[in-house]
Amino acid sequence: MKVRTRFAPSPTGYMHIGNLRTALYEYLIAKAAGGDFILRIEDTDQKRYVEGATEIIYNTLKTVGMNWDEGPDIGGNFGPYVQSERKPIYAEYAHKLVELGGAHYCFCSKSEADEEKNEELNIKFKDPCKLIPLEEAKKRVAAGEPYVIRQNINKKGKSKYHDEVYGDIEIDYDELDEGVLLKSDGFPTYNFANVVDDHLMEITHVVRGNEYISSTPKYNLIYEDFGWEHPHYVHVPPVMKDAQHKLSKRNGDASFQDLVAKGYLPEAIINYIALLGWNPGTEEEIFSLDDLKKIFTVERLNRSPAIFDITKLTWMNGCYIRALSPEKFHKLASPYYQGMPLGVDQEALSRALHPRVETLGQIAEQTDFIRQLPDYSLDLYTNKKMKTDANIAKEVMPAIKEILSAQQDWSNDALFESLKALAEKLGVKNGQVLYPARIALSGKETTPGGATELAVILGKEESLRRIDAALAKL
Repeated sequence: MKVRTRFAPSPTGYMHIGNLRTALYEYLIAKAAGGDFILRIEDTDQKRYVEGATEIIYNTLKTVGMNWDEGPDIGGNFGPYVQSERKPIYAEYAHKLVELGGAHYCFCSKSEADEEKNEELNIKFKDPCKLIPLEEAKKRVAAGEPYVIRQNINKKGKSKYHDEVYGDIEIDYDELDEGVLLKSDGFPTYNFANVVDDHLMEITHVVRGNEYISSTPKYNLIYEDFGWEHPHYVHVPPVMKDAQHKLSKRNGDASFQDLVAKGYLPEAIINYIALLGWNPGTEEEIFSLDDLKKIFTVERLNRSPAIFDITKLTWMNGCYIRALSPEKFHKLASPYYQGMPLGVDQEALSRALHPRVETLGQIAEQTDFIRQLPDYSLDLYTNKKMKTDANIAKEVMPAIKEILSAQQDWSNDALFESLKALAEKLGVKNGQVLYPARIALSGKETTPGGATELAVILGKEESLRRIDAALAKL
């Protein structure tokens, strides 16, 4: 049988990192086996629907290269691929399940059900409507009385099933609640819609969070009542913020869109989240999506929760940035140069930044001095390693100005040779000329490049203006 997986997100906002990791594992399971990856939109919870969220789902998957084989926008043989467009299908199967004895009509109001149910004491709702004879219940439905369809759990003992990550699992049937399958508005609940859709779409592997381990027996009962074969289950542990707290967009934790906005590359994000719960079995950590499709196996998924480490992601992102061609890096960095003075050599700036930034978002803090020279302290001229201070800077700065004013070739190599020759002429170390020049040009202790690199970036006119400002300050 051909492997078929599905990513079925709810259009409720930005793409949570945990959701994207689920999509990635589903994609890799399918592609590693030459199978199909299906996109299905679960919008049955209309209260949580967010306008534009479906487009965010599309854009995120396309951005990271996880193209789907079937979905709402491209169609397929098993559509519709939006759950709200499948309401008649769910109604048909819900009523059929009642006929098969796997569910019943419930006429209790929501308030009655809520009063009977006590989550804190783990008291399950005992539906009196379960005792209503089927024919009588069907007459009440035909008469227009409001109802929901609830699942019947008549089995005793333990439910047993196999999970690809956690192995064989047993759960007592007495722990399962006879939950609602079809709501009074005709929309299905998650529990029911996914079973019906996964069967009809011939899904072979279902990947989801391990919080669904305990409710999986309820899904299996529905499969059994219809006489269907259930899929392979792949339950994965959560992505954690720390040892106690899950990563959650409700708590303001970073989404995929947040990370991209901060200058993380989509390729690096995908590489990193693949390792949040999966072990390649080697010391290697850098993998492209194509690499992952070749080496990913379910057997190497972990049972333990993974902690999202922004420091590790930043390091990995730096690896990806340094692997970019100079042209590609310049293209990605250019949007961060908006508002730069006209004389700035942006290509030179990119050459200086390329080996020095770990995220594109760091560009702003590393280039703020280019837009405006900060009001810096003379203490910055003091550097024990370079053996300089404000007095030495005051001595060498006029000569630096003279050399730079006469300089015709404003390239990095030419400027470096000129200032190196100046240091030799003055009888001082190179650093005693170059370091004060860098402080004068930037007004900062750390910069994306040395004095001559900064001079090229700023251009001759602005460099000389800043040297004059330094002379006045000293």
